[in-house]
Amino acid sequence: MNPKPFGPIPPEFRDLEALPWRDEPTPAYVYDFPVIAARIARLRAVLPSQVAVHYAIKANPLPALLKAVAPLVDGLDVASAGEMDKALDVMTAGAISFAGPGKRDAEIELAIRAGVTLNIESESEGQRALAIGEMLGMRPRLAVRVNPDFELRGSGMKMGGRASPFGVEAKHVAGLVKRLIIGGAEWRGLHIFAGSQSLDTQAVIETQAATVLLAARIAEEARRAPPLVNLGGGFGIPYFPGDVALDIEAIGAALAGELDKLDTQYAIELGRWLVGEAGVYLARIVDRKVSQGETFLILDGGLNHHLAATGNFGTVVRRNYPVAVAHRMQDPPEEIVTIVGPLCTPLDRLADRVSLPKAEVGDVIAIFASGAYGASASPSAFLGHPPARELLVGADHA
Repeated sequence: MNPKPFGPIPPEFRDLEALPWRDEPTPAYVYDFPVIAARIARLRAVLPSQVAVHYAIKANPLPALLKAVAPLVDGLDVASAGEMDKALDVMTAGAISFAGPGKRDAEIELAIRAGVTLNIESESEGQRALAIGEMLGMRPRLAVRVNPDFELRGSGMKMGGRASPFGVEAKHVAGLVKRLIIGGAEWRGLHIFAGSQSLDTQAVIETQAATVLLAARIAEEARRAPPLVNLGGGFGIPYFPGDVALDIEAIGAALAGELDKLDTQYAIELGRWLVGEAGVYLARIVDRKVSQGETFLILDGGLNHHLAATGNFGTVVRRNYPVAVAHRMQDPPEEIVTIVGPLCTPLDRLADRVSLPKAEVGDVIAIFASGAYGASASPSAFLGHPPARELLVGADHA
């Protein structure tokens, strides 16, 4: 039986002999905050000065992580009233934006009362926001989310250039902006998001250039410069065999040459790229089993905690995340194993036929690149197993 490859272990952990948290009770997510802080600092070093950094908290909304990240970024982007509450605990309302289709009237009212910017996803949502603002006697802060007439090439989830529940079609945006301003809104700008999880550096560069041009065109049609243009994000991280990290330095340099097309402030909204590679999921082996010549390591956690690693969160073809035996990071492989969780479903497969050092019952398996869309994006109530612990480490020394 030939082994299947797994993704690259993030460079911050690659040279370790053993993970420092291997003795933590499991299952657990560990988020290494110095890795996140260094990632934010690296991004700021290459971005033009007029580009703010926003954190999209859907990637990882752990309150302790939000509290640590908030002082290092310029804004937080949320997608529900629940996320908005968490954001308001750590950042002023004026630096928070609320996106997502299907906002309920109660959510719109809460955002207007708090002073949070609503990214309007449709003309009818804009009308509801104006009506609710009038009812409250308050001027709503409204930006318009644009469904661009292009997509981000190579993105895992394409969010532009097609029919979509997200945003207003580009050709209708200028008219909506005029109506919102006439209706009494404080227009806060444009939010243009074309896709996510791209590892194609040139595609990101081209999409950002197209985004700036689109924003300039809309500004000309609306006869009003937007106070802020949120360029979206789309920066991917390496998860799978063959994945290569984005060239952030090239992206920053290219973006600097585009921004003179429109006199405004900009923001980049990132989640996964800021926190994804800082997280490690740890689960302990509770059983070794050989079935028809194939060795299975059965862990105390699985799909219920880490849906994405099992290939059941937006992945068409299942591939292996970076994986290691936590106390034998540099040891040579000795056996081919399939790593599964404790759930009664064949979908609960964290690694398929990977070559690792031999691990026994009680040893800990580490799944890397687990800092984004992990615990909060997994069906933790499925089959009634306990939730995974979540630990933020190193924040006091960042």
